[in-house]
Amino acid sequence: MRQRNDAPLRSDAQRNRERILEVALEELTRCADAPLSSIAKKAGVGQGTFYRNFPNRESLVLEVYRYEVQQVSDAARELLATRAPDQALREWMDRLAQYAMAKAGLAEAMRRTTSAHGTLAKLGRGSVASAVETLLKANEEAGTIRPGVTPDDFVLAIAGLWQIDPHGDWHTRAGRLMDIVMDGLRTGAPGA
Repeated sequence: MRQRNDAPLRSDAQRNRERILEVALEELTRCADAPLSSIAKKAGVGQGTFYRNFPNRESLVLEVYRYEVQQVSDAARELLATRAPDQALREWMDRLAQYAMAKAGLAEAMRRTTSAHGTLAKLGRGSVASAVETLLKANEEAGTIRPGVTPDDFVLAIAGLWQIDPHGDWHTRAGRLMDIVMDGLRTGAPGA
């Protein structure tokens, strides 16, 4: 992150910002309406420091969301570097499911924040779509999935993930859904 004059943040300022984001993630995941003053206090920063970094709830929630989505997106390349393409895709799907279920409170905060600005999907679409595209391309080249599957096809196929109750037995249900999606992707694969 850079200051307004485009100079890098001092190390203490960067640590403060990161601490605020860590606490905000925890608190917003727990409760979508977590008070900003409580987040600042738990992060160990004053109100001035907090509002210099995040002038309002919207800016904080959007930054937490962007950071978390980037973590999920980055996992695609990490997995492809160490696993076969189809294993990487399936493990990435598990990470996406875990993220979606563990961050139910954050998702609610995002829905509230973005209701006036359009859809939630628009905010994270770039990095997630890029991760999906990378995984699908690696699998298509390896012959482990049917040819021609687009990122939009994939997102539609896993859309049921967001219908699973995060307070129930989500792990079993999400795993079963992701297995069904993988089975569908493998059907018609040249290497199958």
